[in-house]
Amino acid sequence: MTDSTATGRTKPFRFGVVAPLTTDLPTWRDRVRRIADNGYSTLLMPDVPQWQPAPAPTLAVAATLADLRVGTWVYASPLRPPWSTAWEAHSLSVLTDGRFEMGIGTGRPGIDDELRELGLPVLPPRERLAQVRETVTTLRELDGPDLHTPVVMAVRGPKAQALAADIADTVTFAVMPQEDRAEITRLVTGFRANRDVELAQHVAVIGDSVAPFMAPPDTDPAALHAADSLAVLPDDPAAAAEEIQRRREEIGFSYFVLGADFADALAPVVAKLAGH
Repeated sequence: MTDSTATGRTKPFRFGVVAPLTTDLPTWRDRVRRIADNGYSTLLMPDVPQWQPAPAPTLAVAATLADLRVGTWVYASPLRPPWSTAWEAHSLSVLTDGRFEMGIGTGRPGIDDELRELGLPVLPPRERLAQVRETVTTLRELDGPDLHTPVVMAVRGPKAQALAADIADTVTFAVMPQEDRAEITRLVTGFRANRDVELAQHVAVIGDSVAPFMAPPDTDPAALHAADSLAVLPDDPAAAAEEIQRRREEIGFSYFVLGADFADALAPVVAKLAGH
């Protein structure tokens, strides 16, 4: 059995939903309230300019609609100056009474092309990691002694993992579609920190359906099932709950992030497991 944090203490389950504003505003507001009513802990926004309004104002509105946490999933550090990102994150923590979580990473696949289109520099990975560290350092200075904005860091390689072990409260791992359960288990269980770090998983596919904004549009669910990929959960709530419990026991994941289109269908899973 693998304990559910890098420091060996089991974390309770919690569940987040990536729910960008892609409908009319009243429909999205109803969705936010329903997500909260179903027991999800966190409403999350991607950081892609073409997809939805900017994360910060959207999350600030969401926090006024329901008593749940809000967060970015995740800020792309190459798109944002570190000081500006830290100031925005600190402001969201203040405005939500401490209910904001700053997710941050060095950028999704394909971000280099987006940076060129925006006229921004394409920095090497080490400089992008330095941006992440600078952002979190500045955030801690702005928070001061009386506020702690949780930091969720998306990682893959050993240098990103080392930084996350040093500065993150929650760590999620970039999973490649072709990687099977054994490969991801080795990746995650190899992560070590000297602090109490929560392990999170981004689940892009439920059953045979791909969650919008959670995976590339050419994602092949059949191939993921064949590879026994951890990017997939069953669409049957009982089977999903069993698999989620298995992943905490064997790998250490306790925070699961799902797409908004599946939030209602998996509400029974959240009702059964959240907080346990």
